[in-house]
Amino acid sequence: MGAGLRGQRYARHAVATGAGRPVAVAEPDAGRRERFAAEFGLDDSAVFRDWRELAAAGRLADAAIIATPDREHTGPAVALADLGYHLMLEKPMAPTEEEAVRITEAVERNKVIFALCHVLRYTEYSQTVMRLLAAGRIGTLISVQHLEPVGWWHHAHSFVRGEWSNSRTSSSMLLAKACHDIDWLMHLVGRPVARVSSIGRLSHFRPEARPEGAADRCLDCPLEPTCPYSAPRLYLGCLGDPDKEFWPLSAVTADHTEAGVRVALRDGPYGRCVYASDNDAVDHQVVTLEFADGATCSFTMTAFSPFELRKTRLFGTHGYLEGDGAQVRLLDFRTGEEEVIHVGRPGELEADHTGADETLTDTFLAAVAANDPGLLSSDAATSLASHQVVWAAERSRHAGTVVTLA
Repeated sequence: MGAGLRGQRYARHAVATGAGRPVAVAEPDAGRRERFAAEFGLDDSAVFRDWRELAAAGRLADAAIIATPDREHTGPAVALADLGYHLMLEKPMAPTEEEAVRITEAVERNKVIFALCHVLRYTEYSQTVMRLLAAGRIGTLISVQHLEPVGWWHHAHSFVRGEWSNSRTSSSMLLAKACHDIDWLMHLVGRPVARVSSIGRLSHFRPEARPEGAADRCLDCPLEPTCPYSAPRLYLGCLGDPDKEFWPLSAVTADHTEAGVRVALRDGPYGRCVYASDNDAVDHQVVTLEFADGATCSFTMTAFSPFELRKTRLFGTHGYLEGDGAQVRLLDFRTGEEEVIHVGRPGELEADHTGADETLTDTFLAAVAANDPGLLSSDAATSLASHQVVWAAERSRHAGTVVTLA
């Protein structure tokens, strides 16, 4: 369900490994639908315009990958769970708590295997950190400091000009982008959150910050050559690089030529001035968590950074650990010894998901094949709990209060 960038990536990996094969697709965009059908050899009877058509056809496969837009997760997830499909669902689970509860109930009612795409759980780096904590290498975890450097151009691409720019049509920034981080931090600490507070706002990408003389579109703007958010510089610079043409360029246009990019920037949302868009996503936010045993966490998300791997510091009673997705540095207070552990292979680490999309796909398909949900590191109830912390943080941000969770 959904043949955009995420759906394509999961399907291609399943086919590449031989672990699964797509047998049907539902996608409202005709171009994407036709390209997906051609790539995976689907005949017309297996190609649907939307999830309702596909669901009406009954159960066609063992499992379904739901990679529809954020606000279109609940309908297909509930319908397909009721048909007996095992589900891999793109994050966020749903835009509201009520809808996420409906999905959780449908999954549990039908006893289907469920994986939310909280892919940070599946990185080699995360598994290394979890092993070190479980082994007591830093004693009892007391506090955490975590940074998500969204990246100046990435924020402009996805959260100013792109699909997640407006919470009324997608989700809040914290839910759309950082539900990964909240889930990962809860996974790391291993205790429920007792209290949460948050502050943050949209400070820069707004009309008040627009430079004098700026045009509504980059192609018309005399300031474009020196603007850090130049759309022509970003998207024309993707041409010739297969990885960048897949993302971020494929979100802009399927015509990967200079002429095609310029047409998209002339007419489409990705050519807009970042100070003259319809965005309301915050560009910086801080979330403070207190866990049930008194451990604390400070999480910062910011647009004003390089596009890099997340950075985390863990403070324990017997040691200190810091990591950046590529390596872990551990200091033992008892011996004074320091250890550096490298994870992954040089050149293969990306600032988005460090290969975890593929690992999650492998794990989900293995769980379905073995009918063993225990192979996955979370279930629907676990994902719902971390989302509830995100919604509590947003209530705190808007009301200026500390929220206590049940």
